[in-house]
Amino acid sequence: MTSFADAALAATARMRALFPPTPLLRNDFLSDRYDADIWLKREDLSPVRSYKIRGAFNAMRKVRAATPEQDQFVCASAGNHAQGVAFTCKHFGVQGTIFMPVTTPQQKIQKTRAFGGDAIKVRLTGDYFDDTLASAKAYCREIGGHFLAPFDDADVIEGQASVSVEILDQLGKSPDLMVLPVGGGGLASGARRYLSEVAPAVDLRLVEPQGGASLSAALAAGAPVKLAKVDNFVDGAAVAQIGALTFEVLKSIPPENVLTAPEDRICTTLVEMLNVEGVVLEPAGALAVDSLADIASEIRGKTVVCVTSGGNFDFERLPEVKERALKFSGIKKYFILRLPQRPGALKDFLNLLGPDDDIARFEYLKKSARNFGSVLIGIETPDAGNFDDLFARLDAHGFVYQDITRNTTLAEFLI
Repeated sequence: MTSFADAALAATARMRALFPPTPLLRNDFLSDRYDADIWLKREDLSPVRSYKIRGAFNAMRKVRAATPEQDQFVCASAGNHAQGVAFTCKHFGVQGTIFMPVTTPQQKIQKTRAFGGDAIKVRLTGDYFDDTLASAKAYCREIGGHFLAPFDDADVIEGQASVSVEILDQLGKSPDLMVLPVGGGGLASGARRYLSEVAPAVDLRLVEPQGGASLSAALAAGAPVKLAKVDNFVDGAAVAQIGALTFEVLKSIPPENVLTAPEDRICTTLVEMLNVEGVVLEPAGALAVDSLADIASEIRGKTVVCVTSGGNFDFERLPEVKERALKFSGIKKYFILRLPQRPGALKDFLNLLGPDDDIARFEYLKKSARNFGSVLIGIETPDAGNFDDLFARLDAHGFVYQDITRNTTLAEFLI
């Protein structure tokens, strides 16, 4: 019987007909920051800018080998899986039907169509992914096609393991630690199975978004469970329930080896990697790099590989990402100021601002009482400590204010 490692090696070799290995690059910036030897496995530089092409290719290849007459493939996806399926459909000359939610951004729809060309059709249906998935599976049964799951499929897991195959080959040795994102678990389970056979000494850290920690929930429950609520900001890894097959591989992972990354902190990593390194990552692609801050003391002096899993970033999201990064870093705050309705009150407030405090937002909301009005104010400053000084001056001069930066309900309606 062929071992998983042998199957992963064979899948990797066959993948060379589609694309060369993605680069494994040492990152001097991160290495200096964490006093470690840090390498980035650049899955954001694959033909579809994510690792998802690997699982789609391997699954489609094996279906075609077993049943050559099968030339109809179906999937449901609003992102990277759709693009991987589209690319491989064109490669194999088969017909793909890709179901996407009606709410999918046009940029993702257009990229999927560009990768698949005449080999694929995109069907927009359902406001929510569960509805889209149900429609895709019903259509697949109707036409007798093959449904390509995004992660909970043995052949997909085998294909994703090719990331780890390439890492060991390119590095020329086993790293001390490998850090990779986890959503549905395809990439993580592929890495764990392969490394357990060929390099069991490699330590693994899996990172999931705080608002979609489905693996952590499953480990706590002892079985996959569906999260009641998911924050979709990290759309490439925010999964409501980890796969059954993938959890079977990951269920013995120590819970302390599964990290969660706050969405706002991920934004600081996205901005930093773009501004400092010129690397465009999507939120899920930044998870591994972002989590280094949580394990800084563990990795000092070690060789660490971070998998940057995707770079399909919609730049229309950049203003939101920058805003969230500034707020997380503490250098931008929003507050509601109760301003006396008298001549000179605004001038008194302005005189309390520090030399580096910049008003980024000023909006008169309403007169909350006969003698007072409410003002929404956004302040940006280069040093988070400046806010302590500002608020101390406001308190000393009797100004009444409420910091709403972390108040998600008020921020949603006012900011």
